[in-house]
Amino acid sequence: MSETPGNASRSPPPLEEVHIKVSDHVAPTPPSDPSQRWNSEPKPTPTPLVSSPEFTPFRTWLPWLVPCFVAINVVLFIVTMYVNDCPRNAVPGSKCILGFLGRFSFQSLSENPLLGPSSTTLLKMGALDTNKIVEGRQAWRLFTCIWLHAGVFHILANMLSLLFIGIRLEREFGFVRIGVLYIVSGFGGSLLSALFLQTSISVGASGALFGLLGSMLSELLINWTIYANKLAALLTLIFIVIVNLAFGILPHVDNFAHIGGFLSGFLLGFVFLIRPQYAWINQKNPPPGFVPATLKPKHKTYQYVLLAVSMALLIVGFTLGLVALFRGADANKYCTWCHYLSCVPTSRWSCQNQHLYCLQAEERSNLLNLTCVTNGRSRMYSISDDNVLLENLCSNLCGNN
Repeated sequence: MSETPGNASRSPPPLEEVHIKVSDHVAPTPPSDPSQRWNSEPKPTPTPLVSSPEFTPFRTWLPWLVPCFVAINVVLFIVTMYVNDCPRNAVPGSKCILGFLGRFSFQSLSENPLLGPSSTTLLKMGALDTNKIVEGRQAWRLFTCIWLHAGVFHILANMLSLLFIGIRLEREFGFVRIGVLYIVSGFGGSLLSALFLQTSISVGASGALFGLLGSMLSELLINWTIYANKLAALLTLIFIVIVNLAFGILPHVDNFAHIGGFLSGFLLGFVFLIRPQYAWINQKNPPPGFVPATLKPKHKTYQYVLLAVSMALLIVGFTLGLVALFRGADANKYCTWCHYLSCVPTSRWSCQNQHLYCLQAEERSNLLNLTCVTNGRSRMYSISDDNVLLENLCSNLCGNN
């Protein structure tokens, strides 16, 4: 979920756990009579095969990277609140929430209803901002924004989701593949968001989280032959994806980051989460005296095809996206209806996102008269405190309802 108050956000709802049962297949036991051993192909038996207690087809890993990711996100949120220092930088007339926390107290609810820092602080820490990426050549924001969060509720929802699905995937596929998948998916979500949402800032890990969700779906498809109850698992995953993406049409939710992260993770799953055939595993772990009649390939043909196509799409997609971004292209000009994928306007909310922009109408003594161009409001501020930033004043004026 990626959010900033009054700006784009990425906010996935809690993800349901999908239980997928893997069939256990072992090689048949050789006949007791040596003269009859492997003279012909073993006949299939209608009874279920029982796995050997000593043999496990796939290695399991001790998950440690996902908990480290969670810890990094939490530490960076604490650092962000330290830098924010609401009591010192709050605009005149606004009140910090939980003021007894000192510099770790939160911005007013009118400025940030998620209990977090100001938009100015998030920008300073590395939030996604298309203008700064293109004009300022700050490409690093495509990565840093996935480690920042807009508030307590934001980081709580994201980190619970990360623990919920990330630990399962790391246990099954290891920290290297899941770590690369998480970061690259987050980058893919940031890239698509920067191409479409060019008047908002955005933070959050949900692009990477949707990448993990997408990889679960592609992992099921590419390893289709080794799973039991595959149709039920597929329908469950599709339902979860649809529900989570549907929440992205709410205002201030960066659904382009969700979509970009999901598509990146879906394609990466075909590359990183491929499993070998059970027949190949069995011939690599045969019982004593077993000589297979024919050697089985490690992977099926369709697995190689999906891997090659996915890798090509990833390379082409990221290359074209980066070139378009740094040339200042606005993807909305080429897809005039795509903005509905991130927000659908109703009578209850508006989907317009604009940069906060204020005009300085008058300044005398220690008074400053600002007018918010976005909503037309004007207000006189005292600027006796030199630490009060103009950006904070503008953000308060434009965001105050």
